[in-house]
Amino acid sequence: MRLLAIIFYLLFIDVAYSNEYLLGAGDHIEITVYDEVDLTTKVKIDKSGLISFPFLDDVQVIGLTTKQVEKVIYQGLLGDYLVDPQVNVSIVIYRPFFIHGQVKRPGGYPYQDDLTLDKAIAIAGGLANRASKTDWKITRIVHGKSVVINANVTTQVKPDDIIKVEQSFF
Repeated sequence: MRLLAIIFYLLFIDVAYSNEYLLGAGDHIEITVYDEVDLTTKVKIDKSGLISFPFLDDVQVIGLTTKQVEKVIYQGLLGDYLVDPQVNVSIVIYRPFFIHGQVKRPGGYPYQDDLTLDKAIAIAGGLANRASKTDWKITRIVHGKSVVINANVTTQVKPDDIIKVEQSFF
């Protein structure tokens, strides 16, 4: 029974992490190791996805959660360098999403947690006078392929999404 509880817990943790934000090119992260000021690092993730960290080889971070990066760095520092490193990885600046078409201020904007299409439109200054109230599309990369989604106000916006607000004909 206890083994079943542990397996359930591990599955729950894995599912919880699968919905977490995955790091990508353009994100700025800060890595700190408790009581080790020399190991504090702020870095912008480039397209290679590799970051440099003291005492370790380059670390691949694209597609990982902050918790997964913490674990990789913890494992790398454990033993040879530190007895029990307490690693924290936080996102300082999220990579942007983009919005164009019939909005007042088209452009790229930093992603925010829990961002929906209506919030993204508000960030871009609202709809322009000739904007369609329903013809909105999001272009998103899913498993390496570009996908176009017909969106509404409650559609979740992700980093790197390209939102297009079409023009109304009436």
